[in-house]
Amino acid sequence: MSACAGGSPIAQGQPKPDWGLADMPSQDGRIVLVTGGTSGIGYESAKALAAAGARVVIASHSSLERGEDVLASIRQDAPNAQVQYEKFDLADLASGRALAERLNATLPRLDVLINNAGIMEPPERGVSKDGLEMQFAVNYLGHFALTERLLPLLRKSDAPRVVTLSSIAARRGAAIHFEDLQFEQDYDPGDAYRQSKLACLMFAFELQRRSDASGWGLRSIASHPGVSRTNLQVNNGVVRRTLGRFILQPAARGALPTLYAATAPDARGGSYYGPTGVMEMRGPLGFARVPEAATDARTSTRLWRVSEQLSGTPYPSRAAD
Repeated sequence: MSACAGGSPIAQGQPKPDWGLADMPSQDGRIVLVTGGTSGIGYESAKALAAAGARVVIASHSSLERGEDVLASIRQDAPNAQVQYEKFDLADLASGRALAERLNATLPRLDVLINNAGIMEPPERGVSKDGLEMQFAVNYLGHFALTERLLPLLRKSDAPRVVTLSSIAARRGAAIHFEDLQFEQDYDPGDAYRQSKLACLMFAFELQRRSDASGWGLRSIASHPGVSRTNLQVNNGVVRRTLGRFILQPAARGALPTLYAATAPDARGGSYYGPTGVMEMRGPLGFARVPEAATDARTSTRLWRVSEQLSGTPYPSRAAD
């Protein structure tokens, strides 16, 4: 793994701190899928990629009307943008399966998958259509399953990338609670959120290890947006009270680590990018600190196996082509 563990940055492949949209290479001819691209980090990522020439598929649970409004907004800024909207629900594994079937039937390949969509700390425990705790289902397991189902399309690309969004919350005492993975016994919104985002980070690293072992050719990279002005943060009462709106950076700024991971030639597989200012809430782009829990290979392997069982999506074996 090329990510840094325990907060020690790696000099090789370090992005320049002031990397911005002007540094993003042309995306002409690339095909990108962004989950949750109708607002926040996902929207800013989709808009920037479309403006750079990529064909962008936005997949979200928003209504078709909302999707059309988002496409119109992107085209207003980039009249030649190639964008399409696909409605699907990460909280419904059958919906993700149907999306993958549509895309496998209509796209020639997929160059970049950005696993961006998420929810944050609903006060009451909710469950997905598959009976799973909602944050675990939406933030993590839905993306785990979608990535496997899109693996054939990704492998048709010359240089496929999978970018999975985590959070600085993954550092704050996060753990994988195998004894109560769905928080059925004692639901804590923050703890469930931290678990889901730690799982996303572990998934990104394990996906790179498995790709390297099996020759899938993927570059799997994790990113986090710091603390940005999105629906997740602005609508979260705890964040409003403790941080205040003045600390939140614009969503466009928060999207830069994801865009770097998705487009920069030097972005390294198995790495983790984010802001590097105070507590990584905002600031210059760089390697993010990796929590020790995310480097536990035994736990990552166990989580992977449990995730395959829960989602019904077994990945190809490491030895398989």
